[in-house]
Amino acid sequence: MEKRLKVWTYKEGQQPLFHDGPVNGIYSTEGQFIDEMESGLSPFTTQNPDEAHLFFLPFSVVNIKRFILKPNPSIRWTWLQLFVEDYIKVVSDKYPFWNRSNGADHFMVSCHDRGPQISSAFPRELFKNLIRVLCNANTSEGFHPKRDATLPEVNLRYGELGHPQPGNRPTTDRPILAFFAGRAHGYGRSVLFKYWKDKDDEVQVYQSLRKSLNYTNLMTQSKFCLCPSGYEVASPRIVEAIYAGCIPVILTDGYVLPFSDVLNWSQFSVQIPIRKIPDIKVILKNISTVEYLKMQNSVMQVKRHFVLNRPAQRFDLLHMVLHSVWLRRLNIGLIS
Repeated sequence: MEKRLKVWTYKEGQQPLFHDGPVNGIYSTEGQFIDEMESGLSPFTTQNPDEAHLFFLPFSVVNIKRFILKPNPSIRWTWLQLFVEDYIKVVSDKYPFWNRSNGADHFMVSCHDRGPQISSAFPRELFKNLIRVLCNANTSEGFHPKRDATLPEVNLRYGELGHPQPGNRPTTDRPILAFFAGRAHGYGRSVLFKYWKDKDDEVQVYQSLRKSLNYTNLMTQSKFCLCPSGYEVASPRIVEAIYAGCIPVILTDGYVLPFSDVLNWSQFSVQIPIRKIPDIKVILKNISTVEYLKMQNSVMQVKRHFVLNRPAQRFDLLHMVLHSVWLRRLNIGLIS
C-alpha cells in the first residue's frame, strides 16, 4: 500500500458541506480524515486522477445535518440520499471514473449515526458498490464488512492530537474489576444500568460521576472498561479504554470492530452480547491473571493504531483507515 496507493479527491462542492467536517468532538474522525485528504500532506493523495486507485467523495454527513437538516426540521432524512445522488451525478457526468467501475473504487467517510442511510433507500443499485467508511458499522443496518470499513469513533477534545498519555499501570494498581460511566441512552445501556448501576463495588457502573471522581483516573484504575453501545453500536469508550491501558469489554450486537481485517480483537478485548450483560462479573472473573496480563500487554501494543496524528503517521488511526479501504479496493480486482 505504501508504495502504490494513490487517492484523488473530487474538487466539486463548496464548504461547509464539502471539503470540511468536524475536527473535534465525538464525530472528529470524519472531519480529520477529510482534512487529511485535502491538506496535500498525505503521501497517498495525488493531484492526477489518472494515477489514482481510489476516489474520495469529500462530503460531511455531520455538516449536512448541522447546516441543512437541523435548521429545517420538516426535511426528511431521505433527503440525504438525494443529496449524494445529485453529487454523484455531477462528478459522473464530468469525469469517467464513477461510471467505469460503477462506484466500486469510490469511498465516503461518515461518523454520524445517519451515515448508513445514504445507501439504505432506493434506488440501491446506485450505491451497491460504494465503499462506506462508517463509525456506525452495524450489520443489522446494512453494513457489509467485505465492502464497507469501520471508522473508529474518537471523542477528540481541542488540542489533544498526538499520542495520548500512557495508562500502563500494573495490575496491582488497578483495584477496580470493571468500570463504566455515561448517559442512559440505547437498549444496551438500559440493560447495563438495570443489573449493575450502583450495585457492585467491583463492577462500578455510574450514570453520572460525583465531582470527587475523575473519569480518566477511574479508567486507568480499572482492569476492564465496559463499552456499551448507545443508540448506535459505536462507542468512543473503546478507544478511550485502549488509551488508558484498560481492556475494552464490548457490550453490543452487530458491531464490526475497526481494523478487524488485521487486528485480532479477541487478544485485547472481551466481547459480550447484550443478553449476557447480567453475567459480566462471572465472565470477567473467569479470566485468569495470566490471560489478563497477556491481553493488557496486547492493548498497549495496539494503542498506536488508534492515535490521531496530523499529518498521519505509519500505522496510526488515519493510516489504518486508508489501509482498510485499500484492502476493499483490492477485493474488486481492478488493480493493474
